[in-house]
Amino acid sequence: MSAGERLRAALGWKPVARPRLPVLFVNPRSGGGTAVRLALPQRARELGIEPIVLEPDHDLAALVADAVDRGADALGMAGGDGSMAVVAAAACAHDLPFACVPAGTRNHFARDLGVQRGDVVGALEAFTDGLERRIDVGEVNGSVFIDNVILGFYAEAVRQEGYRDARLQTLLTTAQEALGPRAPASGLAIVDDRGADHREPAVVMVSNNPYAVDRTVAVETRPRLDTGRLGVLVLDRPPVRPPERTWAATAVEVTAPGEVHAGRDGEAALLVAPMRFAIRPLALRVRICARHPGASPSAQLASLDPRRGTPAGLSRRGRR
Repeated sequence: MSAGERLRAALGWKPVARPRLPVLFVNPRSGGGTAVRLALPQRARELGIEPIVLEPDHDLAALVADAVDRGADALGMAGGDGSMAVVAAAACAHDLPFACVPAGTRNHFARDLGVQRGDVVGALEAFTDGLERRIDVGEVNGSVFIDNVILGFYAEAVRQEGYRDARLQTLLTTAQEALGPRAPASGLAIVDDRGADHREPAVVMVSNNPYAVDRTVAVETRPRLDTGRLGVLVLDRPPVRPPERTWAATAVEVTAPGEVHAGRDGEAALLVAPMRFAIRPLALRVRICARHPGASPSAQLASLDPRRGTPAGLSRRGRR
């Protein structure tokens, strides 16, 4: 057994039978037109997968519901993480397997799931020659998210025109304004796991499982997606020291005076306070191509260096 096979086995990936009626939803505009450039709808048909290409006026949730009503027994999404979450929510609700086809711009979920982001066409093999396991999803006020929800200056940046064309510059400009001496109050409040109040923080991020914080193990990726815990990060405004606080929890509440702009899985969203976050342990069946890693960069590095903690050591069972 190869090192990759051992790692996939440790993470719980198992071979599964091909679905009878798989459906793939395709956003032709994601990733600068990746799906169109690679002719994903045609390639899906060749593999016996029904493609549904989204138009600007389409309601994705309604299209997914219709596919389920017609007997779809596996769902997939070729697009960005925001649309992934919509299809994944339906897969959770009906206990159907979900396949992530990384046709978006950054594909954070694909990265942490262990889908090879450069092999977009190969990701379709999740339907034909796939491995399956269960992972957690997060929820905020009952709505599913697969990556994270960010409140504060990031949420303001996502709302700005031109954000997708100049992400870094928009984030830097918004951060400078949010952390400056004349910055308006965020109105956010949260109590951490030590009982400390954080009032008017610049950023609150709640993630579906914690991100790695050690820069030697692929920071900003999640070693596991099945720990049964949310990751929580609070960035306080100056002069609070230390400004950053992180912890893990099964649930957390963020309060605010009213509606709050947020970035949910990279998309702008409007949330109603109080915002109640929770984890849904092992709620989502996910499938990947059997040739793909099946582990995030941080999990792969940890498997190579036992001093960093093996993926099995970070499992949900290990936290009990």
